[in-house]
Amino acid sequence: MNKRSSTVGFTLSALTLLLANNVLAAEATPQPITVLKAAHLFDSVSGKLVDNGVIVIEGKKITSVGSQSPLPAGAKIIDLGDATLMPGFIDAHVHLAGEMSADWYGDFYNGIMRFPAEQALYGAHFAKITLEAGVTTVRDVGSTDYIALGLRNAIRAGVIPGPRMLVSNYAVGSTGGHADQDPIPPQKIAVAGPIQGVCNGPDECRAAVRYQIKYGADVIKFMPSGGVLSLSDPVDNAQLTQEEMNAVVSEAHQWGRKVAAHCHGDKAAKMALIAGVDSIEHGSFLKDDTLAEMKKKHIYLVPTLSAGDAVGSKADQFPAAIAVKAKAAAAQMQTMFQHAAKIGTPIAMGTDAAVGQHGKNAYEFVLMSKNGFTPEQALMAGTANGADLLGVADQTGTLQAGKFADIVAVPGNALADISSTQHPIFVMKEGVVYRGEK
Repeated sequence: MNKRSSTVGFTLSALTLLLANNVLAAEATPQPITVLKAAHLFDSVSGKLVDNGVIVIEGKKITSVGSQSPLPAGAKIIDLGDATLMPGFIDAHVHLAGEMSADWYGDFYNGIMRFPAEQALYGAHFAKITLEAGVTTVRDVGSTDYIALGLRNAIRAGVIPGPRMLVSNYAVGSTGGHADQDPIPPQKIAVAGPIQGVCNGPDECRAAVRYQIKYGADVIKFMPSGGVLSLSDPVDNAQLTQEEMNAVVSEAHQWGRKVAAHCHGDKAAKMALIAGVDSIEHGSFLKDDTLAEMKKKHIYLVPTLSAGDAVGSKADQFPAAIAVKAKAAAAQMQTMFQHAAKIGTPIAMGTDAAVGQHGKNAYEFVLMSKNGFTPEQALMAGTANGADLLGVADQTGTLQAGKFADIVAVPGNALADISSTQHPIFVMKEGVVYRGEK
């Protein structure tokens, strides 16, 4: 070994020792301890409400839960009084990069004319208000220009406030389908390809999945069925072949990614189930046998009742091609959910926020409770069930020792008045307070 390599080796060894000492010092530094108290606590393990809720938090994580939890000396105690403590909400279907207004044509113009950096600033605002609404984890299932990816990374780095994000990047689907662009003349906007998720044939569909994963996708979203807010496709037709669906799902699973299937139509959903998807999104026209098959295979339904409510209320403001689809889907979605509730199909809460307003996520609990779910079932859908679907149940979704301190408090007894979830008085994510007592 020459003198230079010996010096470099010594320097690297010294640097390694210094870093190790810094890590040990950080681990030895006492973490701040906070105790939350409230009249009630929703236990999303049992699905029951318990009285005199106490949660002890050290740093980012919960250390104990229960009315008999000892209060550590020197802890900061936050007594929220007549309120219900519960896990941070999990919304399994959002699009934080944008939001639809009452002016469809204005939205269309802005979608073309805004630069990605400008649109990302809107996304940062939507992320902040989503977190303040009590949603501490989201699955963002489709954005352009990698805006959701950028939001995820900035939130993870602590640069901006927002919920924990799992992102899909571009949704995968066929030419002319719901994942494709509207039929703008190709001379004006370049035709999309697999890098933007648009694919034809099994090989291209595998490539489309690989591109999303290459650029950081945590989950794959694809479009077996038509959509409501697109101009050129029916709402319920199957838009990929069985071989294409099989390619999307098998490729995603090969890379360790779950797959969310946008399906309004029943035929497309049946094909997606054969392919092995992990969830069906929307499900407006699903039939009972499909819902029963989902129960048998433990495939989640993410019903997005809020989106149905939003498009139904403003259907006449859309172009005619969209208005017809909006009315049809809105009319059927709640009936489908009622059947799913009776059958026992696994359900995770998802709002499709962007179609409706961001920050109004808890309205989904109200709609679920109006259509066959008990308040307990609705809260389970937005906590433990969502964590199971997203694959983060080891981190969040229940109030248990060792999990992140993702905690929401709402006024009064949440089971007696589920609408109270729309008005959180306290929001904590990973031990940091974003709403309420500072």
